[in-house]
Amino acid sequence: MEKDKNTLDFEDVSVSDERVIGKEMLDKISSNDKHELLELLNEFILQTYKIEKEFKDYKALYEWVIEILPQAIWVINSNGSFFYKNTLASEMENIFNEAKKQNFDGEIEGNERTFLFQSNSIQNRQVVTATDITLQKRQERLASMGQVSAHLAHEIRNPIGSISILTSTLLKRTDSSSKPIVFEIQKSLWRVERIISATLLFSKGVSVQKGSHNLMELKNDIENIIEQYTYSKQIDFLFDFEDKEALFDLDLMGIVMQNFVYNSIDAIEDDDNITFGEIIIKAKIKESQIVFSVFDNGKPIENKNLLFEPFKTTKLKGNGLGLALSLQIVEAHNGSIELLDKEQKTFEIKLPNFV
Repeated sequence: MEKDKNTLDFEDVSVSDERVIGKEMLDKISSNDKHELLELLNEFILQTYKIEKEFKDYKALYEWVIEILPQAIWVINSNGSFFYKNTLASEMENIFNEAKKQNFDGEIEGNERTFLFQSNSIQNRQVVTATDITLQKRQERLASMGQVSAHLAHEIRNPIGSISILTSTLLKRTDSSSKPIVFEIQKSLWRVERIISATLLFSKGVSVQKGSHNLMELKNDIENIIEQYTYSKQIDFLFDFEDKEALFDLDLMGIVMQNFVYNSIDAIEDDDNITFGEIIIKAKIKESQIVFSVFDNGKPIENKNLLFEPFKTTKLKGNGLGLALSLQIVEAHNGSIELLDKEQKTFEIKLPNFV
């Protein structure tokens, strides 16, 4: 039977020369078949590029997802080298080395934060993750401390109330020479009562009741609380309050301004390098905001990170609750507190001037 010219016959092709094989194969393919073959080859190449692009896109997406995860991730080869690590992991080399000592299991503290390390194995590689649980630990600590503090505050309030009544009775019966001593006792009792009230308010949470108040009302409150505070140095208090109406909770903002003013007084008292203190308190209406500012020339802030951390303080007096409670009150107003200048120590408090 005669063979078709377009049919490939491998028996007729010498296996000793590959170039000959290729040439003879092409010679036996018709022009139409060649055209179809080229089209198929071209389509194959295009599909290959398409698959490669999709693979690269998926790889980029995969890496992007890993990058935006709130976790540090390390993938470690069996020889201890890194197969992959995201940006967060690259910034935690020291903490990673500490966790390695504990076989990447448990909580590790570093850079003033707490991380939970976990480890799993897959395809002969070890996957290590570190989750920032600082906020969770802080909330747990605050909940525990809040419960204890609230209990102690209730227990202390009863004897303080009795002492306060006895002091008022003593003030009526004592002579004029002894009255200054009784007044100082009353100031100390008032200070303890203020701490108790702040502790209870912080532990149970803040509920804001906004109303229309003149800023001068707040100024009068601050002047009254200054008279009830004990300090030894000469301090000038400069007020710059606009005589305008604004929407805020007068009682709660009175606590905020009181805490900032008292902190300023304590900073002046604690600074051995100055003998004359100056505190400037301002309140203005700017567009749709109420803006307060408090400046003092007292002791500089040692640790900015501890400013609003409850039950932590670098002051000689106080329990570290004042600014934490102030922040809670301001945030309940949907406002903010900012330290404008650490050296000049000017705090700015902004509240929205609307319901």
